Amino acid sequence: MKYSKSQMQKLINENKELHQKFKELKKSMGLEKNYAMKALYHAEVTDGGPYQRAYQELDDPKY
Repeated sequence: MKYSKSQMQKLINENKELHQKFKELKKSMGLEKNYAMKALYHAEVTDGGPYQRAYQELDDPKY
């Protein structure tokens, strides 16, 4: 699975809980938007994370 900025942005916008985590991460760590999105991707999406399936479905709606 490969990181896609647009796909991650769509996932964050569609998921209220993930959006909240994104905002908290930016604020607490002082990260720029792009870095916060990548950090969230590695923490919540990759390696069987709770949002992996939703992320994959954005890439392939037939998944």
